[in-house]
Amino acid sequence: MVQLLRVQNFNVSSDGVAAGEDQSLERPFGLDRPERLFAWAGATASWPMRTDPGGSRGLDDHFTRDFARNIGAEIMGRNKFGPQRGPWRDHEWRGWWGEEPPFRTPVFVMTHHARPSFTLCDTTFHFVEGDPATVLARAREAAQGQDVRLGGGVSTIREFLDADLVDTLHVVVSPVELGKGLRLWESPDELLDRFHLEVVPSPSGVTHHLFWRK
Repeated sequence: MVQLLRVQNFNVSSDGVAAGEDQSLERPFGLDRPERLFAWAGATASWPMRTDPGGSRGLDDHFTRDFARNIGAEIMGRNKFGPQRGPWRDHEWRGWWGEEPPFRTPVFVMTHHARPSFTLCDTTFHFVEGDPATVLARAREAAQGQDVRLGGGVSTIREFLDADLVDTLHVVVSPVELGKGLRLWESPDELLDRFHLEVVPSPSGVTHHLFWRK
């Protein structure tokens, strides 16, 4: 069975910005009003943090439901895990997600600074050093035949793209222009040498970009 490395539901602005450069505890994405990029998912019926009935069905809801399908492990960069830089000063920090992280799989956090693994609910976080191919090999072993999700942030996705390890990408482009920040691309055409692309507009106003390896 082929184990894919998948980028799913990754959000960027119309000018390719996925995050700001000034991440902090108060601003996890380093952006003012980051909800402008994520509102499409929060409006769906399948949004996991929904506390009231209702929500949209259709295309956006399909992608929200599909987030966990056949995923056996996740890889993320250290900045997605938290705002600390350099050696770990606070081992009490265990991620942005509280006691029940949404991953429900082993998570491999890429870092140059060792830290013991820990488990919250049904998610175990491992802190690993290595090049993208080495980290992916560990994640695939932990995934036990299922696919691996590459969760971000943008610098980590670019690193795996540069290493030619990504098999599929689902990138959601919101109709807002941010002007500055960390860019996934200047244009999605940059990836067309290696990937097929289908662009699917949604009634919510976002555009789903679906890439798969040639």
